[in-house]
Amino acid sequence: MKLLIYLLAIIIINANVAIGRETVQLQDTIPLPVRKCPDFNLTGTGDNDEWARTEWNYLTKLDTGGKIYTSKFKILYSAKGIYVLFNGDDDKITTQYEKDFEDLFKGDVFEVFFHTDPGTPVYFEYEINQLNKELVLLVPKINGKFYGWIPWHYEKDRSIKKVVNIMGGKMISNSVINSWSTELFFPYTLFSPLGNVPPTSGTIWNANFYRLDYDSGKMKKWAWGPVQKSFHELEKFCPIKFE
Repeated sequence: MKLLIYLLAIIIINANVAIGRETVQLQDTIPLPVRKCPDFNLTGTGDNDEWARTEWNYLTKLDTGGKIYTSKFKILYSAKGIYVLFNGDDDKITTQYEKDFEDLFKGDVFEVFFHTDPGTPVYFEYEINQLNKELVLLVPKINGKFYGWIPWHYEKDRSIKKVVNIMGGKMISNSVINSWSTELFFPYTLFSPLGNVPPTSGTIWNANFYRLDYDSGKMKKWAWGPVQKSFHELEKFCPIKFE
């Protein structure tokens, strides 16, 4: 365990480590502004007044077939962490995963990736399904290969706050529903020792936001920064700028 922590620390500290042969750069696009807010309680619905201060950002459906479910997110930050709100139309809860840290991506999920320091090949991945189960990963990507590691001492102020809200049905597998949403809070303590954490005014991260849905019987993908083959295409992540 100590050896693994030591090796990961070397990867993170070395800001010149390349992914393959090139280090990922900040994307040459206008960054999404992330407004600052006071901390607030989560309900899963996004009904807190702070959410009205920022706009919805829409995900693009990447695959043919299946329904074109409206899928969107909002993001805020405070002195203590990052807030994310997802919302999506849906017909059914298509997942059998009822425990945290299972292969949630084999069922319906929302996902968010934060690449806090584009100069290092280590980033944060999070998945949540309609049953309020989560998968939390720190992912090194070296020479095109990547693999996720789950957090150690994931508890108390190092754990993510999460609330899922189901509209038009029950929170059980295969339930018929109208839509679902989730409100998330990511404490900065969980990101340690990633670079550029906590963010300050003017800090830029790369990020991407995704959805997977299996109502058609096959995986259908949505993305904010459109990817081609994998959600781990760091060069397709988009910049977010903290105000």
